[in-house]
Formats: sequence, C-alpha cells, structure tokens
Amino acid sequence: MDLRFVDGLESVPAAAWNALVPGGNPFVRHEFLLAQERHGCVGEHFGWIPRHLLAFDGDRLAGAVPLYAKDNSYGEFVFDWSWAGFWERHGRRYYPKLVAASPYSPVTGPRLLVHPEAARDEVAAVLAGALVEECRRGGFSGVHVLFPPREENETLEGAGWLRRLGCQFHWFNRGWRDFDEMLADFTARRRKNIRRERRRVREAGVEFRVLESPGITAEDWHGFHHFYAATFHRKGGVPTLTPGFFEEINRTLPGGVVLIQALRAGRVIAAALCLRDGRALYGRHWGASEFIDGLHFETCYYQGLDYCLRHGLARFEPGAQGEHKVMRGFEPVATYSAHWLADAHLRPAVAEFTAREARAVADYMDALRADLPWRRTEPAAP
Repeated sequence: MDLRFVDGLESVPAAAWNALVPGGNPFVRHEFLLAQERHGCVGEHFGWIPRHLLAFDGDRLAGAVPLYAKDNSYGEFVFDWSWAGFWERHGRRYYPKLVAASPYSPVTGPRLLVHPEAARDEVAAVLAGALVEECRRGGFSGVHVLFPPREENETLEGAGWLRRLGCQFHWFNRGWRDFDEMLADFTARRRKNIRRERRRVREAGVEFRVLESPGITAEDWHGFHHFYAATFHRKGGVPTLTPGFFEEINRTLPGGVVLIQALRAGRVIAAALCLRDGRALYGRHWGASEFIDGLHFETCYYQGLDYCLRHGLARFEPGAQGEHKVMRGFEPVATYSAHWLADAHLRPAVAEFTAREARAVADYMDALRADLPWRRTEPAAP
C-alpha cells in the first residue's frame, strides 16, 4: 500500500475522500475540512498544521486520516494540559504532537477512514502503524486520535494505544411524533419546568426562524459570526472560524447546515449553528446580543429537538459538556480518544492516570443516569 502525507486537501479529489466517510459525517467530509484550510481557520497561526495521511491501493484511495501537527492543545476538547506540564517537569518536549481529529469539533466520527470495498481491519492497521512511524520519524511526542467511534478506539487499544474515556450528553429519538409527546414521558416536575422555560421566551416576544443551506445569506452569516465571536471573547477564547468558512460550507454542504435564529421585533437577537447528516443533528456554536431568561436553552436545545422530531432524526448531539442537559432529556454517553506516546518512561504514568480517570467518568455517568427525567427508566421504544 502506498502511503503519503499531504499538507492540505486541495490536491485530494473530494469524491475520493468522501467515499471513505460512512454515513456522510459532516465533520470529516472533504468540503468541511477544506473550507477550514481555505479560510485560515487552521494553519500555522492557530497551530493546526494539516498533515493528512493517505493510503493508496493502486490508483484507488483506500484509506485516510485527517491529521494535524500541533504546537498547542487548543480546540481539541480532550484536555491534556497536565500531560504537557508533566513532560516539561521531566525535561521533555510535549509539543509538537500529532492529532487525528476534526478541528474544533468534539463530535464522534470516523478517524481511520477506510473505503467500503477495502479490507477494513487491514487498512486500519496500516493507517495506525503509519501514524506511529510518522510520530517517530518526525520527532513528535505522540499521536492522539480524538473522538473516534468505539470500534476504532478498540482497534487502536488492541495495538497498544492508551484509551481515554470522556462523557457527553446526547438525545435519542424514541419514536415521538412531536415535542408534547416527548414531554409526556417526562416526570411532572421536569415537564413543568421545561414548559415554563419555553413560555418565558415566548412571553418575551421571541420568535424563531430555521434556515438551511444553501439558503442562508451572507448577511445571515455575518450576523451569526458576530454572535459567535462575541461568545468566545466573553469567555476569553479565540474565534477561529470565519464568515468565509461559514459561507463556503453553506454552498458546499447543501442540506447539511442548519442555522436557528431568534428574533424579537423583527431583529435577530441570537442564533445557533448546527450541522446534520441523515441521522443526527449536531449543535456547534451560538451567541446572543440580549439576555433573556431561557433563551439559551430554547435556541440551542429545544429548537434543535423540535427540528429532530419534525425531520425524523434519530439523535441530537448538542456539543461538549453540560450536565444541565440531563434534566432536559439528554443522556450521558461515553466518548473516546486513543493515545500513542513516544516516551516509554512517561507512558506508564499516563496509563495509570487514564485508568483512574475512566473509573471516575464511569461513576459520574452512572450517577447522572439516576437523574434522567423519564417517568420510566427508559421511554418506550418506537
């Protein structure tokens, strides 16, 4: 198999890359990743240097990995700052490192991309081996595969990589026809709380509009970017995505981008960005110019749930963190990452840490499941 590393996706045909993406997960599609490269969302300025791995079987692209060389840990959502400090205290360099991920997107999806007609296990093993070899050859401290599906993580763990466990909160459609039917499965107290939150937003005179690509205008995107950037600045973060990036994915991912706008007196006062594929909605960013009690929950969660119910989507992933989502019907779900560390002396300490952390995360998820709002242990299946 012919292995190559490329410094961007411009030279890779979109059809060949996307043929490796099962289910069309938008965050690893060629259009999404290339738009980030074209509009300066990744690159030297932000420390995400494209170094994508390609595996060819003859003329056919049989496998690939969205891969970046990194000199920081921003935008990853699998936090390893303490690892970097540990390396430095032992006189080692933690950066640069290699990261297989979709930048700024804590969304589970394929990372070891394999053509559906190729021998999956064989190609995945070749890709994993090439990552390790590139790490050694290039003098990187390690390779980190972030938010792979469980089966990919198990493949890497079987090859000696360290597993790290995380937690997010996802909603699953149990066959409800609308929001009220879903609320009927909530306890009376939780149902009352949600209805009160939604009523407060309506009484404040807020209405909602849902826009989908490619029908979102440049004016809409510039307005959304203002909200998005203000949210990052308020929290001391760096807004890396540009209006040009949003406008490009609006053109290149038709039906794959959803913008939820909140309006009062005809003026847009808040907006939330989601992406979608054929089965799931993925909440990503939001911002608002006014504070209204309950506006965040309505814009980012309840409007998304309404969208999923109207369109028959099976799952809603509203973003990382936030145990407040549990009382609103989002269930704790395990997320994974896999880590190969070059320093054999420091690797055992990280292995011990990840094992202890995994036990704590599992206990945390068990405790949260006891607070799910259902009248029964689990709503009836469709």
